[in-house]
Amino acid sequence: MVLPAHTSKAFDSDLRNLSQTLAEMGGLAERQVADAVKALTTGDRETARRLVMADSSIDSMQRTIDERVVETIARRQPVAVDLREVLGILRIAHELERIGDLAKNIGKRVPAIRGEDLTRSSMLGVRSMALDISRQLREVLDSLACRDLEMAVDVWIRDADIDRLCTIRSRELLACMAEDAGAVTFGIHLLFCTKNLERIGDHATNIAEAVYYMVKGETLSGERPKADLTSMATGMTVGATSMDFLA
Repeated sequence: MVLPAHTSKAFDSDLRNLSQTLAEMGGLAERQVADAVKALTTGDRETARRLVMADSSIDSMQRTIDERVVETIARRQPVAVDLREVLGILRIAHELERIGDLAKNIGKRVPAIRGEDLTRSSMLGVRSMALDISRQLREVLDSLACRDLEMAVDVWIRDADIDRLCTIRSRELLACMAEDAGAVTFGIHLLFCTKNLERIGDHATNIAEAVYYMVKGETLSGERPKADLTSMATGMTVGATSMDFLA
């Protein structure tokens, strides 16, 4: 990971340790999302089980970073770019922890989805969206490691594409449930998974904003592009079952 130069060797050491832990946490979060996609799209229950169990490791790393950041600020009293670096690491660690939680939530739902459900055409769309989100996360972590602002901004801009995909997938699932009462249970679980995937994309976008601030010392200009219309889609009902829980 590319780090700025500092005058204090002690602070350099603290920052290297924090950055190394964050890099490990990012790698684990990326694997969690990849496993969530695999488990969801193949019905692999063993992968889903491991995914749920591994979440505690991400939680532990996040707590470690929290403690080290507080200690570093108290002992080194960083300012300017140094303070931005430490606070950026703290923020990104929290985003990665939430990504791990969302991946775990997907893993918990996999056992409730039957193997025959995976052949439905709606699953193909969810898989495509999930792979796009996995790519977003990988690229934003690369932008962090290389301090690549162009890549970070590209991830930030493409969040609107993920939102649009989430809206399309949600409408497809609602239509499927409206046409086939037997698809309601499957559809509800997949709707939750789709929304969890969209939220993972949001957290990747938050990381892009943090990377930009760490390097430039300013926030990304303009309002974050959003195109999540699932609250419109969720006004529909399937039989007597309301879909408002997704809003």
